[in-house]
Amino acid sequence: MNEDGADTPQREVKSAWEIMLPEESATEDLGRFLAGLLVPGDIVALSGGLGGGKTTLARALIRELVGDPDLDVPSPTFTLIQPYEAADGRAIVHADLYRLRSPDELVELGFDEMAETAITLVEWPERLGPRDAPMLTVDLSLRAEFGDGARFARIDGSGGMAARLKRARALRILLVRSGWDEATRINMQGDASSRAYERLVKPDGKSAVLMKADGTSAVLMISPARADGPPVRNGKPYSAIVKLAESVHAFVGMDRGLRALGFSAPRIYGEDLAEGLLILEDLGSEPVVDANGPRPERYAEAVRLLAKLHATALPGVLPVADGVDHVLPPYDLEALVFETELLPDWYCPAIRGAELPHAARSEFVALWAEVLDSIKPPRPTWTLRDYHSPNLIWLPEREGLERIGVIDFQDAVLGHPAYDVASLLQDARVDATAEFELRLLGLYVRERRAREPDFDMQAFARAYAVLAAQRATKILGIFARLDRRDGKPGYLAHLPRIEGYLTRNLAHPALTRLRLWHQEHLPDLVP
Repeated sequence: MNEDGADTPQREVKSAWEIMLPEESATEDLGRFLAGLLVPGDIVALSGGLGGGKTTLARALIRELVGDPDLDVPSPTFTLIQPYEAADGRAIVHADLYRLRSPDELVELGFDEMAETAITLVEWPERLGPRDAPMLTVDLSLRAEFGDGARFARIDGSGGMAARLKRARALRILLVRSGWDEATRINMQGDASSRAYERLVKPDGKSAVLMKADGTSAVLMISPARADGPPVRNGKPYSAIVKLAESVHAFVGMDRGLRALGFSAPRIYGEDLAEGLLILEDLGSEPVVDANGPRPERYAEAVRLLAKLHATALPGVLPVADGVDHVLPPYDLEALVFETELLPDWYCPAIRGAELPHAARSEFVALWAEVLDSIKPPRPTWTLRDYHSPNLIWLPEREGLERIGVIDFQDAVLGHPAYDVASLLQDARVDATAEFELRLLGLYVRERRAREPDFDMQAFARAYAVLAAQRATKILGIFARLDRRDGKPGYLAHLPRIEGYLTRNLAHPALTRLRLWHQEHLPDLVP
């Protein structure tokens, strides 16, 4: 379908989205596309004269939601209301109010109760009466002068729908401009963040679960600018204190920086920075682990990648677009200490059922501040922060370090090189023995010394123990918070592994006082 502004994105965006649909298949395409922005509670108001295409669009939209391209979707002209169930269990209601004599009849039909928790499509919506629900209005009219079956669509949103429609319009323009408008969109499992991901598969591409980086698929990243949360300390929100990326600019800057060094970060096929939309190279899904844990040869390459990165003098400012740069924030003492406080704030009460006395909590924070302040790196490096198995992809068709595909680095900071090594070797989701960890630490040290003969192994080992303990402490708090606050209990399965890491790290002499604190206040955690 042809959309207004697709080829001239510099034009002022109108409040409504106007589209010429040259044939019936374009109307169906629009219906399938609009299905992607709907959630339960939404109303889609379909207007237009007889033969304008309302039922055609509704049929395509319902089939997309249900996941059945051949589903029989009759017009509900005589039944008034026809319910369906989406592939993910969401309720769908298709209503045709042409025969409705008054809005009072909707009460008798139970329309309001159904619409409250369903995606509701309404033909002849002028008979619906005023509604407070998010509403997507689609007005369709025939345009015979442009050919048989040609229609003109005017789309608008209200009640909270406008922002979603604006992003959907920007996405459609981006897909067309980048050549991915005919691709099938498949939801991908996201991470613990607010970002969303979809796999785009071209008509000639593959549909297998294990995708290959062959150019027939791409990854759509939807990462709108982060809204500041409430201030939690010194007038700053949590995200600002711990240095989380506020927009997709951080990802783009880091992506280009990593690729400039010869690493396999995904190519960017298309971008809309204002709306937080990126179309990325699909690096596939072959992991660096298997059912038995880490694949040694793959982890070895991941370690070598870090050694090369950390031995390189790296800039703290990265170009993003014309006149726009991304400045990597420092992973400073404030951020590192604040993250450790997630353990007393979330893990202790939620998992251990322990509310720490004020004095104990204050001592905990002071001990962490003291030990973290003692491990400043001689030269800060790019700290990717989530350099672990879920974000590493094996690319066997490439050579050397390029076989390690790297994703999810938008929260990178300038910090100590030991942090990412600990992130990899003490993976929250993968069991690895202490012997395996020590062997790969030895590999990292040899690789660093080969590039920097004066590399200080003792200082690095001390920093590794401290930052590995800090990371384990933080993750225990985050996973408890994901369960208690966000309703994601699946993360609790990893707690025993992380508790084991913390116990292992606290055995280092640099952390003796923190180990004694744990033995006094959390004896079941650190015996």
